[in-house]
Formats: sequence, C-alpha cells, structure tokens
Amino acid sequence: MLKGKIIKNISNLYTVLSDNKQYDCTPRGVFRHQKMTPLVGDQVIIDEENKQIIEIYPRKNELSRPSVANVDYALLVTPLKRPDFSSFLLDKEIASVILANVKPCICFTKLDLLESLEEYEKIKEYYQSIKIPCFDNQHIKELLSFLQNQVVVLTGQTGAGKSSLLNKMNPKLKLQTNEISEALNRGVHTTRHSEIYAEQGVWFLDTPGFSSFDVSTKEKKDLSHCFAEFENYPCKFQDCLHKKEISCGVKEAVEEGKILKSRYENYLKILEGIESESRRFISKK
Repeated sequence: MLKGKIIKNISNLYTVLSDNKQYDCTPRGVFRHQKMTPLVGDQVIIDEENKQIIEIYPRKNELSRPSVANVDYALLVTPLKRPDFSSFLLDKEIASVILANVKPCICFTKLDLLESLEEYEKIKEYYQSIKIPCFDNQHIKELLSFLQNQVVVLTGQTGAGKSSLLNKMNPKLKLQTNEISEALNRGVHTTRHSEIYAEQGVWFLDTPGFSSFDVSTKEKKDLSHCFAEFENYPCKFQDCLHKKEISCGVKEAVEEGKILKSRYENYLKILEGIESESRRFISKK
C-alpha cells in the first residue's frame, strides 16, 4: 500500500504520484456506493499491485467547478482583452473560491493588447487594497516566488490564458492553446481534463475553463464576507444584506466613493442569483 496524491484524471482513470513514481489507478467500487468521487489534489492510499485507489484522506477544501481538492490558492487568470475584462466574472470567481475556503490570487493577462495601462493600474490597485495579491503574466518570477510550495488551481474563463501561462513558465510543456473567437469574444476550450504540473516549486492544477461559477447553493448571509472592504463599514443591523436596509454602512461607503461602485453592483448581482435559486428551490417543494 502506498500513499500518494492524485495529479491527473481522465474519465475513470486517475494518475497517482507516490515517491516520484506515477501509477494509473481506478477507484474501488465502494466509493460509488458511498457517493464519493476522487478528485485531482486528493491524498489517497493505493494498492499498487491491483492499481486501485482504496482510501481517500479527508479534504481541507474542495471546489466543484472546477472539481479539485486540497487547494491553497486559486490563481484567477484574468484577461484584460480578447476576451474583454469582466469585473463581474472576476468578483464572482473571488466569491466562489473564498466560500470554498481557498485563498484568491489574481494574474492579469494580455496587457500587451491594451492601448493604455492606466485603467489596468486602477483595477490592480483596488484589488490589492482589499488584500488580494495581484500579478501579471509579464512578471512570472514574482508570481512564482509568491506561490512557492503552494498547491494552486489555475482557473478563469475560457481563453483567459491559463495554458499559455504554464507554457511561459515551462516552454517544454507545449500545452495546446487556441485563438479567441472574434464573434463570441471568448476562447475555445483547450484543457480537457484536470491535471497537476509541478513547476519551479509550485504545484499547479490546470483545469478546463469555465465562464461562470456556481455560488447559488451558498447562504446569502455568507456572501458579504467575500467582499473584504465591506467589513470596514459596519451597519445598524448585524444581518444586513446591504440591499434595501436602512443605516447601511456599506451603501453609505459606496455613495461616498470609499467602495468601488462596480464591486457593490457585482455583489448585488451575485446576491440576486443566490436568492433566485433559493426561490426556485422553495417553489419546487
């Protein structure tokens, strides 16, 4: 029996790394009966002779989209052009990973397509002011230094440049990349499965791209904790959702320009999605 980490999954075949050796394994049938699915990032015990995963260790966290486990940071690869920058998608990604007990870190890409860096610098400065580390793909050394010895999931919308970022760290990988669709303003899926790459002291999880993140199953009262700047402006009511309540410190801070208006608007859109899903669930009962 060997202890290892799942580093790759294609269909029902899992590649487990143990003592620098890789084993392609299938999970025991008992996991299916227990409604447990092994995930890339899981620490497991394998039967090396029968090529089977026989035990999955408890997880410290897991993401459902993408489906990975035991992550230290989510590196949110965020394009500024082709596809165009979306503050809503970025804020939804941040909320999604924080709710999953994963720390967010932003890597902006495609700066070379901008006519001016002024707007980008404002965006970067704001997210850094709320304690979210920000980097770009033109300064790879700084990014790698920050993420040393961490398990990091690369995620972001399709065409954001996740595979290109890994190729830049190690050109030998030669991961497939495709052009952006001009008509759709988005990329074409090139990552077909989740896999861990060990690059320069960092464990990177490359995953299929997603254009949306599911936070609808979460409690709406938890959402405001994903917007760190809200904590600086207390409200009259402890359970304030910062929506229509009176004496709301967050709304006042937005009006005074202390909280970025787009961040607050994105919060309301995400909150509406959670409330809408809750109403749909109740109506089905």
